[in-house]
Amino acid sequence: MPIEILMPALSPTMEEGTLAKWLVKEGDTVSSGDVMCEIETDKATMEFEAVDEGVIGKILIADGTEGVAVNTPIAMLLEEGESADDIGKSPSKQDAKPKEADAAPKADAPAQAESSATKASAAPQKDGERIFATPLARRIAADKGLDLSRIKGSGPHGRIVKADVENAKADAPMPAGAGARPAAPTTPTPVSADAVIKMYQGREFEEVKLDGMRKTIAARLTEAKQSIPHFYLRRDIQLDALMSFRADLNKQLEHRGVKLSVNDFIIKACALALQQVPDANSVWAGDRTLKLKPSDVAVAVAIEGGLFTPVLKDAETKSLSTLSAEMKDLAARARDRKLAPHEYQGGSFAISNLGMFGIDNFDAVINPPHGAILAVGAGVKKPIVGKDGELGVATVMSVTLSVDHRVIDGALGAQLLNAIKDNLENPMAMLA
Repeated sequence: MPIEILMPALSPTMEEGTLAKWLVKEGDTVSSGDVMCEIETDKATMEFEAVDEGVIGKILIADGTEGVAVNTPIAMLLEEGESADDIGKSPSKQDAKPKEADAAPKADAPAQAESSATKASAAPQKDGERIFATPLARRIAADKGLDLSRIKGSGPHGRIVKADVENAKADAPMPAGAGARPAAPTTPTPVSADAVIKMYQGREFEEVKLDGMRKTIAARLTEAKQSIPHFYLRRDIQLDALMSFRADLNKQLEHRGVKLSVNDFIIKACALALQQVPDANSVWAGDRTLKLKPSDVAVAVAIEGGLFTPVLKDAETKSLSTLSAEMKDLAARARDRKLAPHEYQGGSFAISNLGMFGIDNFDAVINPPHGAILAVGAGVKKPIVGKDGELGVATVMSVTLSVDHRVIDGALGAQLLNAIKDNLENPMAMLA
C-alpha cells in the first residue's frame, strides 16, 4: 500500500510549518537520505529527508502552503510494484504505516488513525457541509467548549488551525449535548482583530502579516508574562577595570585576529556566577525544578522580524576567546536563520543586551523554562562616591535580573546578581 509522508515535527515545540519548496516531483525515485523538500518552522528553514526508498506517487501539499499541521499527509510514497493508481484503493489509510513520521517523532502526536488525509481535516458538519480543522484545533476547541462551525479558519483553503481556536471569542459555545466540557474562561477575552481595525477606520495604515516567528514570539512571551511570577533585582556595575583589562587583552590577541567584546565578559561572568551559586542554575519543569550542573547560557540575538536565543553550552569551561568566536558564529547563523533546534533550545539562564542601542536599563521577560534573564544596559560615565567618600567619575552599567520566583527566591537571586557583579568588577579573577 502507498505510504503517507507526514509533515514532520522538526523541533519539540513545532505544531505547524510552511512547506516552502518541493525538491522532488511526482514520479521521482527517492532513497533514504535524499532531501525531498524545504520546510519553514517558526525559527528556521530546514531540509526534510526521506527515510525510505520509493517513488513519489502524489504530492498532496503544494509549494508555499502555510499552516501545515504536524502529522498532516504531504505526499504519498509508492513502494516497489505499486503505481499511482493504487493511491486511494487501500481499504483504510490508517493501515499504512507512516514511516516518515518516525523520522521526527512528536510526543503528543495523534494516533495514526487520526493522521489520514480525510480525518486530519474533517470536523463536525454544518448544514451538510464539512468543516475543515486540524486535529489539534479540534482538541483545543473541545477543551474550551467552542463550536467549530462558528470559527473562521485562516489555514489553507479555510481550514481551522490552532491559532484560530485560541483566538476565538468565548461566545462560540459548543451546541448543547455535544459532550464537550463547558468553557471556563479565566482571563479576559483579548480584543479581536476586527475590533482593532474598526477602531482605526478612517486613518491611514498598512496591515503587516505576521510570520511564524513573530506569532511564536507573541504567544510565548504572552504565556511567559501571564504564567511566570516575575520579580526584578537591579544593580549598577562599575566597568573601568574591565574596560582597561579588555584593552590590554585585545592588544595581546590582535595577532590572532581576536577582539573581545564587553558582552563576551558578561557571558563568562554569568556562567561562572551560576557555578558560584549552583542552586540558581535551575529551570522550571512543571511540578519540579531541574538543577543543572553545566552553565548553558543563552544570549538574545536580534534578527529581522524577531530574535533567537542561541545557547553557549558549558560556558563556564571555555576561554573568553572561545566564547567570543562561538558567539560570533551563532549570531551570524541566527541572522541567516541557519541554526539547528539544538543550538537555540535549552539553557537555564539568558542574557539580553540592549546597551549597544543606547538603552540605559530595562526589564526583560523570562524565556521559559529558564529561571532568570539578565537585562544589560549601556555603560555610561557617572559621578560616584568612592570608598573614601570622595566624588569621582566611573563607567557604570545598569543591569536588571528578571527572576522566576517559582525557581529562585529573593535572597538566592540577590546572591546570583552579586556574583555576576563581582566577576565583572574583578575581571582578572575570571581567568583564574
